[in-house]
Amino acid sequence: MTSAPHPTPLTADDDWWRSAVVYQVYVRSFADSNSDGVGDLEGIRQRLPYLRDLGVDALWLTPFYTSPQIDAGYDVADYRDVDPLFGNLGDFDAMITDAHALGLRIIVDLVPNHTSSAHPWFTAALAAGPGSPERERYLFAEGKGEQGELPPNDWESIFGGPAWTRVPDGQWYLHLFDPAQPDLNWRHPEVRAEFEDVLRFWLDRGVDGFRIDVAHGMIKAEGLPDVGFNSMTTGQRQSELLGKGRLPYFDQDEVHDIYRAWRPILDSYPGGRMAVAEAWAETPQRLARYIGPDELHQAFSFDFLDATWSADSFRKVIDTALAESTIVGAPTTWVLSNHDRQRHVTRYGDGEVGLRRARAAALLMLSLPGCAYVYQGEELGLPEVLDLPDELRQDPAFLRTGESRDGCRVPIPWSGELAPYGFGPEGSELSWLPAPATWRALSVAAQAGVAGSTLELYRAALQIRREHPALVGTDGITWLETEPGVLAFRRTAGGAELTCVVNISGAEVTVAGHGRPVVASADLTERGDGHVLPVDAAAWFERR
Repeated sequence: MTSAPHPTPLTADDDWWRSAVVYQVYVRSFADSNSDGVGDLEGIRQRLPYLRDLGVDALWLTPFYTSPQIDAGYDVADYRDVDPLFGNLGDFDAMITDAHALGLRIIVDLVPNHTSSAHPWFTAALAAGPGSPERERYLFAEGKGEQGELPPNDWESIFGGPAWTRVPDGQWYLHLFDPAQPDLNWRHPEVRAEFEDVLRFWLDRGVDGFRIDVAHGMIKAEGLPDVGFNSMTTGQRQSELLGKGRLPYFDQDEVHDIYRAWRPILDSYPGGRMAVAEAWAETPQRLARYIGPDELHQAFSFDFLDATWSADSFRKVIDTALAESTIVGAPTTWVLSNHDRQRHVTRYGDGEVGLRRARAAALLMLSLPGCAYVYQGEELGLPEVLDLPDELRQDPAFLRTGESRDGCRVPIPWSGELAPYGFGPEGSELSWLPAPATWRALSVAAQAGVAGSTLELYRAALQIRREHPALVGTDGITWLETEPGVLAFRRTAGGAELTCVVNISGAEVTVAGHGRPVVASADLTERGDGHVLPVDAAAWFERR
């Protein structure tokens, strides 16, 4: 399969990613162009003007590759083609051409830790048998016990249960996620060469970057040693150590050799091609190792997503992230929600309280130096859908643990009074997950042009972020003296100042001395020489 001609490049800016706002598109839930109830690439293409007008710089697309869709496309059977569910390579080329013409860059998801069990390599491995070259591309092992009837070790799947499945000839294969997602052996040279070629395939088609799924997971400790506990032996799941401790199958030192081989490939293409790691490490110092001039450009700051609704929690996370950013010489990457985590409106309290806090958190995030990632529907103030019928849930983790990520993946509402709210063409009533009746008031059409709506708050903040001298750069912040429970910091550039104030104190506060307000998550009232900032609200003030 040949690559398409390289689309017309965007304005040459190798550092665009340092302060970009990236919009995460969960492809199957963004826009459906053909009335089958599933989002697709043509649907994205049709909605590109909305994203341009929102004010983002780039889109991150979740996997759209050929896949049995056991894990919503994170089980890839062909890394060089588009699944018919989402379109074809021609649709991808048309979408990226239009995106670039609108000034939007495209980041695609890369899934290198595992393939689908339907991948030709894995079907060949099953057919070839133990000791074959085909099996060496994956992690097959003999079992324990007299007849090899026990798994090779005590490793546990992130989705629950053992991380090993036995095949008819008696061997076991490793899958850190679903059995339909066998882990690759990244010590095998064919695996490394294959993914270097996959990178070039999509770079030749014009993609501007990659989000690396499970970037910490490709290398497993030599000898496949036991962890020493799992949910069957102690009741504690190994996944509870993510970001808190070391596991023999995550964050091994040798994984950095892979990224040191990828970086020259990215650098060989014009326009600042980049990569961002979805990586979990036990310390900020170990996470920082993924970032640098010879490895990846960014790593998600999940600590910001995990911060509790308190000034102390946010202050600690921000200080730590900025300190690490200084050490590695790369910008921090902020995120509040994504396709794997409960939407932050609900995490912050749900209902009116959760929405109020989510709006304030958005202004906090968008005023920080570095790159921000916005999850689709976040700009509409969408909450988690908590009451999906069990029979409609499709997350493979739900079948193994009872925990489901489907509630944050419900298709976003575009317009209309009835579900699925313009998700598909006019008259289409199909949607792979149902949206609640309350979302009619949260649709794009219901909020567009409405003063005070969450959509218009995001649009205003993103325009200011793009144009204000103090927010354009990546310089650090200066914390200001405040009342307990209030966060306030200033950013400056060229004589311009912008101050962000977030009130998490539990009582309204008066803000003065920072200039005029330019955007606020709640209505401000004047008091003397200042402005009253309500509870759970944030505002930006400028002085030039």
